[in-house]
Amino acid sequence: MSQLVTAPSLKEFFKALLEEVIRRQKLAVGETTEFYLVNLLAEFACTDNLFSKGEDGRKEQEPLAMLYHRSLQQQRDERIRTLRRLGDVSLYQAGFFSGALRESAVGQDYYIQMGGAAYGQLADLAPAAGFAAVYRELSARFRALVDVLEEIAARGLVQNGPSGALKVYESWVRTGNDKLEQVLVDAGLVTPKGLPN
Repeated sequence: MSQLVTAPSLKEFFKALLEEVIRRQKLAVGETTEFYLVNLLAEFACTDNLFSKGEDGRKEQEPLAMLYHRSLQQQRDERIRTLRRLGDVSLYQAGFFSGALRESAVGQDYYIQMGGAAYGQLADLAPAAGFAAVYRELSARFRALVDVLEEIAARGLVQNGPSGALKVYESWVRTGNDKLEQVLVDAGLVTPKGLPN
């Protein structure tokens, strides 16, 4: 059975959850970067924001390589927007859909490489007084932040009932991911040594 979210706002809910997971993973993240991540989570809570409108008006997921190619053709301001989208989508999908990406043709590492590189380029293009430091941190810690989002997603799945818990358990069995194991331990579904309860 799912739990009712009692936080006053979606952003406050994600802020508390993000802080908890970052602390649990012993990761140091700048305050502005944390703010950026909270906004990213809130934006993509509406799954429609993960998709673009195609020429026919239908929602579609633009391949990362196409986003990158388009950014190379654009002027500075438009390129910044496209690279930010590339980084944001890559980070969110690599974290929240890691299981599906591990089974896809390109894999999770592709998303990590594309997103990290996009944020790196974005840091070089962004004004020094703007979010350049945030983009640098997102680029440098991309893999660690994917782990944070992966744990947030796993905790949400476990809280949503048996089918979600089973997905987390199957992913943990396949990957041996320590963070997924800890989610299952915290939920009382496995013992700390990995034996089912």
